[in-house]
Amino acid sequence: MSESGALTVVVLAGGISHERDVSLRSGRRVADALTAAGHRVVLRDPDASLLPYLAEHRPDAVFPALHGSSGEDGALLELLSALGIPTVGSTAEAARLAWSKPAASSIVQAAGLPVPESIVLSHESFRELGAASVLEVIRRALPGELVVKPASGGSAQGVTVVTDPDALPRAMVEAFTYADVAIVERRVVGTELAVSIVDTGDGPRALPPVEIVPTAGVYSFDARYNAGETTFYVPARLSPEVLGEVEAVAIRAHLELGLRDVSRVDLIVDASGTPWFLEANVLPGLTETSLLPLAAEAAGIETSELYSELVRAAITRG
Repeated sequence: MSESGALTVVVLAGGISHERDVSLRSGRRVADALTAAGHRVVLRDPDASLLPYLAEHRPDAVFPALHGSSGEDGALLELLSALGIPTVGSTAEAARLAWSKPAASSIVQAAGLPVPESIVLSHESFRELGAASVLEVIRRALPGELVVKPASGGSAQGVTVVTDPDALPRAMVEAFTYADVAIVERRVVGTELAVSIVDTGDGPRALPPVEIVPTAGVYSFDARYNAGETTFYVPARLSPEVLGEVEAVAIRAHLELGLRDVSRVDLIVDASGTPWFLEANVLPGLTETSLLPLAAEAAGIETSELYSELVRAAITRG
């Protein structure tokens, strides 16, 4: 680190997951923000040359802007820890827990937070037990509208809202396209929210909850990353009491999962005002249409300042 306080930060973006393009957009935004804050930034893809480069050049910190398995399954985070390079974000162990949506839901539910009823199925079990028989059991156990999604991954890839029971088989196929395990979950109807959690060294705090209203009714991949497909309200159009509960639930989920520095917790608030935990994102999107930057702006926080503080907190932690 120079006397001026400028840091050398390697921003990781890209990877080989289904979310590569989104990661590249996130990485560019993070790199631009850190550059604007006066830091020296190197933007790198997590390819075969990355680890030798980091071992030789020893940057002050690494800021992963990776989505999907490239950065969120814990493997890369564990290697960065082994190299002894300060890294923004959660530990590898916490990342693995949050990456597995069934594991995350079990931990959060055990802590007493509301989680939708669900059935978790591997692709192998689905085939071996007979698709028709499995689907019949699911329909009986979880009547009504459902959400089918891969047990890992993000950006709503492979997620289907099932309002017609006849559409369930196709939804299962779609989920298995992205992961070997699928979750069939009772659909909670209500206000869809995303709560970004940041911790720059003085404890986790919630940024203003973002209410998500997709034009097509479903917050799909296209709705997430194409401008004009979704209307956002920050803060969400809920009472102060409900918003307070939402923030408390999000922070509690963040802590129960052992997350660190930054995360995003997705919830749905039903008609009674109960916030239901859906999932937690270890490395949330940081693109021009992503929810954490939107929440930061609503809170009057410059992303250049926030990302700099996250980097400095990682360095202080060591």
